[in-house]
Amino acid sequence: MTTTVPAETAVRQSSPGTADGPRRRPGRIRRIGLPYLLLLPALLLELLVHLVPMVIGILMSFKELTQFYIRDWTTAPWNGLDNYRMSVDLNAPVGEALLHSFLVTVAFTLLSVGLCWLIGTAAAIYLQDTFRGRGLLRALFLVPYALPVYTAVITWVFMFQHDNGLVNHVLHDQLGLTDKPSFWLIGDNSFVALLTVSVWKGWPFAFLIVMAGLQNIPKELYEAAALDGAGRWQQLRRITLPSLCPVNQVLVLVLFLWTFNDFNTPYVLFGKTAPEAADLISVHIYQASFVTWNFGTGSAMSVLLLLFLLLVTGGYLWLTSRGRRTADV
Repeated sequence: MTTTVPAETAVRQSSPGTADGPRRRPGRIRRIGLPYLLLLPALLLELLVHLVPMVIGILMSFKELTQFYIRDWTTAPWNGLDNYRMSVDLNAPVGEALLHSFLVTVAFTLLSVGLCWLIGTAAAIYLQDTFRGRGLLRALFLVPYALPVYTAVITWVFMFQHDNGLVNHVLHDQLGLTDKPSFWLIGDNSFVALLTVSVWKGWPFAFLIVMAGLQNIPKELYEAAALDGAGRWQQLRRITLPSLCPVNQVLVLVLFLWTFNDFNTPYVLFGKTAPEAADLISVHIYQASFVTWNFGTGSAMSVLLLLFLLLVTGGYLWLTSRGRRTADV
């Protein structure tokens, strides 16, 4: 005798799961959790290297932490918001010096990022054409970026020497552009020296990123534009720069953050005490913390710098994302 099984019962028996829905297999759960498990060591290391010192720095900014409490900073007396008030008080010497350092850093960052982007973009566009020796020229352009920071900057220190430096030898002795050898590492010229080293060291990164972005622009666009009578300048304005807009948005933000926070370049170039004309905020905070031994005030300045960078980064990302949405509409 043949038994007939209802269709619903047959479906339930043939398909795994319960009446409420399919049952997850343990193997599938393990596959989903495996990527997070592999990321766990990196996340823990990130927590130890970045987040924990950040939290400790924020706590230190609320304490009157000086050299007398350096053995055990947790015993330093609570100072509340006094460190922040001192840092932003423009009528006090500490706040006035911090404002001057901030303005110098803003001017330095804008000039450095702008020149790095301009030189890197021009070099990348120029090297898009095929010619003999292009590969060698690309490799030479990346040398400043490949060199260690200390090696590159200390070389410029010797070149900027007053008596026997290469810069004064070329400008004064060879070309006669100056009346006398200049002091590049002190005085007002220190800003020019710092900007020169920063641009020399940073523009190859812009060159590398823009060159990678140019590879994604279809050549058919240039061929069609050339058939329509568009010249090189029109192709640059109508095709190259608009196509590089997403790449440039990320590039400018990264260059801004790197340059504004740059500590190695001014520290190696000038030492612990930078000239007033080149007093970047990173070195200024270092001096407030490790030269005057006022770690509470230095931590407050660091927190203010962090808030400023977060505000600028958030505003920049909001403006760029809004521009992309407007362009899509």
